[in-house]
Amino acid sequence: MDLLTQDEYKSIAAGLDLPTGAFIDGAFRPAISGKTFATVNPATGEKLTDIAACDAQDVDFAVEKAREAFEDGRWSRLHPSDRKDILIRLCKLMTRNARELAVMESIDSGKTIFDCETVDVPETINCLKWHAEAIDKIYDQVSPASDNHIAMVVREPIGVVGLVLPWNFPLLMLAWKIGPALAAGCSVVVKPAAETTLTALRLAELAMEAGLPRGVLNIVPGGGADVGEPIGRHMDIDMVSFTGSTVTGKKFLTYSAESNAKEVVLEMGGKNPAIVMDDAENLDRVAQHLVNGAFWNMGQNCSASSRLIVHKDVKAELLDRIAHHARQWNIGDPLNPETRMGALVSEGHYTKVCGYLEQAENIIIGGKAQNGYVEATVVEVEDNSSTLAREEIFGPVLSVIEISSFDEAISVANDTNYGLCASIFTANAKRALRGARALRAGTVTVNSFGEGDISTPFGGYKQSGFGGRDNSVHAHDQYTELKSIWIDLSDDADEAVN
Repeated sequence: MDLLTQDEYKSIAAGLDLPTGAFIDGAFRPAISGKTFATVNPATGEKLTDIAACDAQDVDFAVEKAREAFEDGRWSRLHPSDRKDILIRLCKLMTRNARELAVMESIDSGKTIFDCETVDVPETINCLKWHAEAIDKIYDQVSPASDNHIAMVVREPIGVVGLVLPWNFPLLMLAWKIGPALAAGCSVVVKPAAETTLTALRLAELAMEAGLPRGVLNIVPGGGADVGEPIGRHMDIDMVSFTGSTVTGKKFLTYSAESNAKEVVLEMGGKNPAIVMDDAENLDRVAQHLVNGAFWNMGQNCSASSRLIVHKDVKAELLDRIAHHARQWNIGDPLNPETRMGALVSEGHYTKVCGYLEQAENIIIGGKAQNGYVEATVVEVEDNSSTLAREEIFGPVLSVIEISSFDEAISVANDTNYGLCASIFTANAKRALRGARALRAGTVTVNSFGEGDISTPFGGYKQSGFGGRDNSVHAHDQYTELKSIWIDLSDDADEAVN
């Protein structure tokens, strides 16, 4: 897709018809309480619109309608190829409305239009299409059995699921969850982040236009205490998938234990190491990967390369090259297609990131912050015990730790409560494989930054993840139950008993 000019994007933004109601049982509705909350453009501070501020009453209503849809089979028992066709139609509608979705995402989140146009919206469509195409290609099993028995192992949709989303990739994280959930035949109740609600509501409207039955996809806006916790504690929700902070994610385990022991899948925080050894080839290319990994989406990325663990022999040269590439990550109006770093998502989050900058004693690159924007920043820390090396900042801040050996690098990398992603840069194939196996992370990249793609599972070790994975066919597992069906073929009563 060819990018437009800044003025053209601003014109589109001015003409958007922004959704304001919750989307429940196939229609937009005000909150039962009548309350609303303001959603703000973080790049300008201007209010975009008022959105329905839902609470437990609205969650109850959404779950009731989702349960009705699930039990009567309008989606859960629809032929797999018919479910696929509807989701493919949704993808086509999203493609036709891709520019509108990209602009809406940008003004609601502070993300650059460049990222929304070239990454977020295309990847969202690709994700939904991939899971749609998988619907009629995932086979069940027949287990080994005697001549007198047949044992089938079949997947069935788990039921009504609650999906609690983060604000950093509003559309894409929605797709990561509704893709496999709807493919499996579940009905869903979605809580988008209060900071970024608009595109989830618009996608639900497009889903109805594509033919998704009412009650199957419900969007309930609101805060964590008002909507997220009621979803976590609801006695008629069968499973919850959450993406967000580790602190909040752990609460869903408590909610489950104190309610109906619902299944819980958590994708949480990270403090992801990038190891650069003394034999790493092409340090300029390494620097490009590190800068992209640290500053993409203003560092508001759970898989961001936030710890650079670099061998002392190449540290100085690598930091020079990082400085060169970091200067290209300019700050500016997110609707300017030349801008690479937009505004942080909210005033509260901006204040939090600035608090970390105030703790930095040795800023090598950047460090300036103003009016919701933070420069690409590189900070050298004394060792891995530094707060800047241990806590997830979720901003454009890269902490640098010097090491002198491979074993030390692995030890420092694994010295964290997190285990989401990691990377290692080395020209030694054996060392690369040893490092990839030794790093305690759900995704390890070699000589690159990345998260894999839709075909590879995404999730973490330790306090970065729990209970399952997003992406790939493995994502379908969490939205299904396994059932064993044992069929006795014996004609002899004694054989049947035995």
